[in-house]
Amino acid sequence: MNSRLLKVGTSYIPVSNVERAAEWYVDKLDAELTYQDEDKVIMNLADQSFFLVMAKENETANFLDAYGNERFSLTFEVDGEESLKMLHEELLGRDVKVGEIEKRGHAGINFVFSDIDGNQFDVWSELSPTYNKDR
Repeated sequence: MNSRLLKVGTSYIPVSNVERAAEWYVDKLDAELTYQDEDKVIMNLADQSFFLVMAKENETANFLDAYGNERFSLTFEVDGEESLKMLHEELLGRDVKVGEIEKRGHAGINFVFSDIDGNQFDVWSELSPTYNKDR
């Protein structure tokens, strides 16, 4: 038996309106809906299961860092800088709130985008070594 954590199975995202959020994720991010009721949606996105869960008003998955800056809690990876730039343009074309592409002092480039409830997500141009190895 292996007693270590192997992967993240599911992430939970608070939303104000389950039906509206489901439509947004399908339309803007090409998520695949697998289940929906009045309180939650289960969807597949980026090889992971996400639950969109009805939450209190103005609730997000974001947090404030030690300096008071609002931060994202999740980073998606794409395969290289050209893929990141293409995705950035696609999201802009789909009227998604998207930040500027930036270099943060580590390998690759990043940008941040937000869903309709203000949940922020990061996108990074580098793939994890484990993902690269498995390909």
